[in-house]
Amino acid sequence: MNISDSSLAAFVIAPLLASGLLLLFRGSRMFHAFVLLAVLTASLCGAGALIWLTSDGGVYAHSIGLWPGGIAIPLVADMFSSLMLAATGIITIACVAFALAAGFYRSPYFAPLVLVMVTGVNGALLTADIFNFFVFLEVMLLPAYGLYVLSPKGQGRTPRSRIAGLRLFLTVNLFTSTVFLAGVGFIYGVVGTVNIAELAGVAAENDTVALATAVCLFTLSIKSSIVPTHGWLARSYPLTTPAITALFSGIHTKVANYAIYRLYAVVFDGDETYLWIGVVFFSLTMLVGVLGAVGEHTTRSILAFHMTSQIGYIMLGVALFTELGLTAGIFYLVHHMIVKASLFLSTGALEVTHGTGRLGALPPMAKREPLLAVAFMAAALSLAGLPPFSGFVGKLALIVAAAEVGQWIAVALMVIVSLFTLLSMLKIWSGVFWDLPWATVGRRRRPADDPDGTSPTTGAHLSNGATSDTARATERETTLTLVDPVEKVTSAEDLPKVKLSLVLPSVALALITLSIGLGAEPLLAWSETAAQGLLNTGPYVEAVLTP
Repeated sequence: MNISDSSLAAFVIAPLLASGLLLLFRGSRMFHAFVLLAVLTASLCGAGALIWLTSDGGVYAHSIGLWPGGIAIPLVADMFSSLMLAATGIITIACVAFALAAGFYRSPYFAPLVLVMVTGVNGALLTADIFNFFVFLEVMLLPAYGLYVLSPKGQGRTPRSRIAGLRLFLTVNLFTSTVFLAGVGFIYGVVGTVNIAELAGVAAENDTVALATAVCLFTLSIKSSIVPTHGWLARSYPLTTPAITALFSGIHTKVANYAIYRLYAVVFDGDETYLWIGVVFFSLTMLVGVLGAVGEHTTRSILAFHMTSQIGYIMLGVALFTELGLTAGIFYLVHHMIVKASLFLSTGALEVTHGTGRLGALPPMAKREPLLAVAFMAAALSLAGLPPFSGFVGKLALIVAAAEVGQWIAVALMVIVSLFTLLSMLKIWSGVFWDLPWATVGRRRRPADDPDGTSPTTGAHLSNGATSDTARATERETTLTLVDPVEKVTSAEDLPKVKLSLVLPSVALALITLSIGLGAEPLLAWSETAAQGLLNTGPYVEAVLTP
């Protein structure tokens, strides 16, 4: 053991201790913000150091309490987990900066809850024990329930809608956690261990263990929003505040994505027998997610459905399970975390400032908010897979990897879904930033002579005091298509400017996706090293089991 091994525990201990410290000193909000950002920055720097240390394929492990391998609680860092620590660190800092600018600093519980969640995320990414993964997953989820309903005054949905969203979010996660724990108990009952290293290759040889592990993978697929268990995400994420939606988008499902990659690579040893199942369901996830976005009329609901769609791309890498496929999947995972958070934050800045995320509810904002418009467009083009952004590199690599193994249907779906993604991004662009006359966003604007919406065409008033069948039909149609306009606003110039502090996080993330696209070689090289570690799990297993 060396200093790099033992320091792995700091990724879990430091944020947990800091959260306790902040609960003791609840008076100073500036102190809360300083400690929160300092711990997050230190964690990100540590993740960068781990990337450098594992760039040669090395693996670093530390057993909590120094118990023998197979008994102790193991923390392990290889290139894959190091990349994920860095990506989640970047996303968390950006989302926290946005949240503080949006007014979350006023709550004495925001910083402690975020730090406890970071404790769970870091632990889940570093642990090499399935039961302890469950524990860290719950540590990650418990503060998430509090963050979901936490909201500065005047932001987010109504309290009733947030509670409804929380019920769905909580129900799904409690159900999946319970089933996951049952799968863990099943594995322990059959094999007598839940240490991932000791389970290496066992599922490929033992059908009972394969079934037990499949239960765990199934619950992780629910958390990942894989078809057909995908609907909960798009119906719960948009009902909290924009800051928390962005934070969850870059962390929660991605931890589950990471776990699926890790468990299948180590426990199943990449067994080709079951890969076709992944290809089918992940391809359907791409398609169903993007089609779901077509019928939505708010920015966050569209982006939430696109989360599901893009997760299909991410998971296709493990379903191909070739070096190029895994490399592309890991690259796309990192890319997507950054791009999706940028999109949620850019549209969220407008929602926080103006109180609406509905398409067409605001005048075109591109001229009023040019920096925000550029940030959104850059991230949107990257999501659609256009050069020179990172999405182009990731999608091209996935397409080549799928073509190499003859998965031509998946190739065709990736291309088709990319086109629909571009159309959806143009839908948001037209409804928020620039009124494109040829782009329909499913809305009707109030006529100029009907500012109060009381025209007979809306079915609100009739001369005889009654509502005819035709008027009722018109009213139903209007209810489905009419957005809530901003009263007496005819120009973006009449609206307040978005604060620069709300704009900068999305701009920073957009610049990252551009830099990754223009200089993709470092991340591709790191992703390839991570892929090689999943194909050859020997060093990982040895590091975990060596005292």
